[in-house]
Amino acid sequence: MKFTILDYLEETARKYPDKTAFADVTTSVTWSEFVKKAKEKAIIISEYFEPGHAVPVMIEKSVKTLEYFFGALYAGCFYSYFDATFPDERLNSMIETLEVKYIIADNRFEKKISNLKVTPLLLKNLEAEAMPEGCSDDTTTGGTASGTNNTACSANSTGFKKVYSDTRRSSIIDTDAVYANFTSGSTGTPKAVVVSHRSVIDFISVFTEIFGITSEDNIANQAPFDFDVSVKDIFSGVFTGATVHLVPKMFFSFPTKLLDYLEERQITTLIWAVSALCIVSTLNGFDYKVPSKLRKVMFSGEVMPLKQLEIWKRFLPEVEYINLYGPTEITCNCTYFRIPKDADLSGYTRGIPMGKAFPNERILLLDENDALITEPDKEGEVCVSGTCVALGYYNSEKTKEVFIQNPLNPQTFERIYRTGDLASLGKDGNYYYIGRKDTQIKHMGHRIELGEIENAITRHENITRACCIFADNKITAFYTGKETEKKEIVTLLKAALPAYMVPSDFIFEKEFPLTKNGKIDKKLLTEKLNARNQNLCKD
Repeated sequence: MKFTILDYLEETARKYPDKTAFADVTTSVTWSEFVKKAKEKAIIISEYFEPGHAVPVMIEKSVKTLEYFFGALYAGCFYSYFDATFPDERLNSMIETLEVKYIIADNRFEKKISNLKVTPLLLKNLEAEAMPEGCSDDTTTGGTASGTNNTACSANSTGFKKVYSDTRRSSIIDTDAVYANFTSGSTGTPKAVVVSHRSVIDFISVFTEIFGITSEDNIANQAPFDFDVSVKDIFSGVFTGATVHLVPKMFFSFPTKLLDYLEERQITTLIWAVSALCIVSTLNGFDYKVPSKLRKVMFSGEVMPLKQLEIWKRFLPEVEYINLYGPTEITCNCTYFRIPKDADLSGYTRGIPMGKAFPNERILLLDENDALITEPDKEGEVCVSGTCVALGYYNSEKTKEVFIQNPLNPQTFERIYRTGDLASLGKDGNYYYIGRKDTQIKHMGHRIELGEIENAITRHENITRACCIFADNKITAFYTGKETEKKEIVTLLKAALPAYMVPSDFIFEKEFPLTKNGKIDKKLLTEKLNARNQNLCKD
């Protein structure tokens, strides 16, 4: 019986011990080596972290990062990836949420961590501390130890002072956490979505079966490790023995490098954010090279522009294209739509369908009175039920607001997640995305609460209120108070927010237009923005 992610990992390592599991630009590891290295990291992690607690990891995306992720699992903990490019304020908020004392980090981030409210566990020091004197990190990879203490190294096959014990691992149950991914928070505080072993097992088992992912596949990982698209890459490999190749972020700035990489690594499967796919098509990457082994392209995170998908289909007509939908809170995705190979994309006047629910996931469209919508083309909020639903937000009252009892089931306990997304059910049986119920958006592959940006803008002493509008794939900020130089506001925001959350433009308003209920009239602001953009085009 397999109850945890580690059971699947070890089964794959038994089946494909010498097959490459993960590879970055400079390093690769086989499945058997990966299990061994993860256990080595668990020895270190167990010294500092109690079972059931979060293990923050700040290491550049690499094979090593994944070894620490799974080391956290073997230590009976769960992992959370910390992006070193995030502002200190945001990172400290994440630290406070997880209530951690330590962070595992690459030595290159030592200066960055000195500004954070946490004790750094730097890699070189951490791993040197764990190995006997005279051993080197080469010992753990099967190399020859440097120095004279080879006896000490050979006495322990891992090269570590302590031998891995499965005591913690054996106490894990399937409702324990695997990871915590942070999302944007409307109150200015990021929320940590915690997902269990059972949820990952339930989703990935179905995901890999439906889309035919096997040990023969080469998956190109595009998504950052704090973005839940990466969960599909990592665990599809773990469950099937497929090799996961970690694409460097910089390659997405150079389509020729990216396409060379896809061809050299014989990539068969892409599970990418829409924005990443659009980089290739908008920059005419296929005029340079078309990946010859590519068979499956799945996309999510935003609405796929039909013109960009047409380019992909024109150059790669035999590839299967799949639209995926779902928020982090339901373990990656809850619906999917296979685009027929002979489909006329111009016929998708409502956009590409969200599709139908994955097996063992239930989609409920609820109206404003929490009544079930069954008739076609009527708008409702997408709510999701099933094992896929996350454990909730770590250390946050917000959990009670959106992880709720199914209002349609008063008889037994059935937790559902309110996505805040609006959709309708088409006559063809597919769900169709309409938009956000609140101010949450998807931008550059990231889920963003516009309220978090507005909250940050109003910290400027000249600004009294702020309202952000998302249109034409751009974030524009309107504000009241005193007219302020754009550079000043941008400097303030960059100290508190990731770059992808900084608006592209700032518009001063003497006062905001209001609705009859006294709320900011965002519809009027949007109309004003559109008129302004049209005038700029004329000029």
